[in-house]
Amino acid sequence: MTFGAAGGQDMGSPSPTPAVEPMVLVAIALGGGLGALARFGIGVCWPVPPGRFPWSTFMINVFGCFLIGILMFLITEVWVAHRLLRPFLGIGVLGGFTTFSTYCLEIRRLLESGDTAVALGYLGGTVVAALAAVLLGMAAARKVTG
Repeated sequence: MTFGAAGGQDMGSPSPTPAVEPMVLVAIALGGGLGALARFGIGVCWPVPPGRFPWSTFMINVFGCFLIGILMFLITEVWVAHRLLRPFLGIGVLGGFTTFSTYCLEIRRLLESGDTAVALGYLGGTVVAALAAVLLGMAAARKVTG
């Protein structure tokens, strides 16, 4: 990257990658591992039969979004959070717990098995329920904290 005399960036150069503190990466990795283990455990305890609505993944994603709503409200409006709390819990634990890839795979499997109505219901229902869960989590946290 080059800079002109006035400090402007040369538009022909690629933008720099921001430096990430090693401890932030460690927090995300540890949290992600914990979240993924929790998701895996729920999937083992509540397997989805082929061609059926994937309730376990649906509930994982909706509950995870509810917790994200609570967390984001608390760390932005209530607490003075430690700098590693959001990477650990938000990106790590809850990012590892919720799963967009499994959601997409299950939609594909439902479509391939001919369950188009279930696939479309799952596709739209998850998005609506997840967004509502974030808002509900934020509202619940706001109500509890006054």
